[in-house]
Amino acid sequence: MPGSKSLTNRELVLAAIADGPGRIAGPLLSADSRRMGDALRALGVTIDRVPGDSPFGHDVEVTPPRTLRGGCEIDSGQAGTVMRFVAPLLGLAEGDVHMTADDNSLHRPMGTMIKALRDLGVDIDDGGNWSLPFTVHGRGQIRGGELEIDASGSSQFVSGLLLAAPRFDVGLHLKHTGKRLPSMPHIDMTVESLSRRGVLVERPSAGEWIVPATTPRGKTVSIEPDLSNAAPFLAAAMVAGGSVTIPAWPAHPTQPGGQLTEILSLLGARVTRRGGAVTVTGGTRIHGVDLDLSAVSELTPTLVGIAAFADSPSSFTGIGHIRQHETDRIAALVDNLRALGGEAHELDDGIRIVPAPLHAGTWEARHDHRIATTGALVGLRVPGVVVDDIGTTAKTMPQFPALWQQMLTG
Repeated sequence: MPGSKSLTNRELVLAAIADGPGRIAGPLLSADSRRMGDALRALGVTIDRVPGDSPFGHDVEVTPPRTLRGGCEIDSGQAGTVMRFVAPLLGLAEGDVHMTADDNSLHRPMGTMIKALRDLGVDIDDGGNWSLPFTVHGRGQIRGGELEIDASGSSQFVSGLLLAAPRFDVGLHLKHTGKRLPSMPHIDMTVESLSRRGVLVERPSAGEWIVPATTPRGKTVSIEPDLSNAAPFLAAAMVAGGSVTIPAWPAHPTQPGGQLTEILSLLGARVTRRGGAVTVTGGTRIHGVDLDLSAVSELTPTLVGIAAFADSPSSFTGIGHIRQHETDRIAALVDNLRALGGEAHELDDGIRIVPAPLHAGTWEARHDHRIATTGALVGLRVPGVVVDDIGTTAKTMPQFPALWQQMLTG
């Protein structure tokens, strides 16, 4: 599997504000990571692709500037990590920076980040819309200090602030005030990425982080394989039969996808580990389950694709926030399954799947890479399923069609 998008984009941000040059080994090259690279280059960061030892043959070397520069425009495309991780850096830049996104991504929530940066003293002109596009009038520094936010809409608001916080004048004491915080493993990943570069984050209580004012170390960091992108491949063994092996599975993964092995076992798969590889073998039946996926919401589309062929209904909850991704993922999954003759229902905070015979038809990707891969998964079991835009997988995994075909031909 190619490198993790989540780790790649975190490490690119940290390398861009480090105390010297660094190297990222085995990063993901995808639409999202390219957007991150372009955004950081616009701010004066030097990023060069160099030969590497990873299976996909490249590393990147990152040289941070003395001061981030403004006077530019950043287009985050569809990349939520670029929107939420780069926005705090703009206050550290000297000069104005205009940030925008693809038309079909301007709806993605940014109000929490805009308010947080304003509370920290950053001058932002958003036209009163609390959303992209907006212009940050950077002054080359952010004082930092105590800050309260409600990050119920996305853990990326917390991660984005934590990543930039070491370069605030007095660091950051961040408190989450909402009742729930989705995708906590992604925040844990951010804290661990900071720790690897010498920034030790204190956690006095749940939903509270203290980041010291310091400079992250420039160093070489290796990127784990993307375990969330591994999900449809491992799920294929359950839906179509047989076994699928993913090599170089981390012993102690920092990614939410690391929970796949446990979840797939609950669904009826046989999961084994040997020599650092994980193998999933399909069983005779797929079991219906009721799961809270609040910590691993990005796995929802794949798990729905499996549940469509289970021996009983399944419910996945704690995922209301995935309505605000590249598309409304809950509605997209429900609509696509119903279009193929399936039964699916939206819940206030999730989705319920009632297995039913499916027939041929078009599966709409809706500009969402994870919806597209779920269509490919369903199509392994149901003849005549056509994913209308498999190219949208390039957002996080441009190799998906080739690797899918490689898996099918053994």
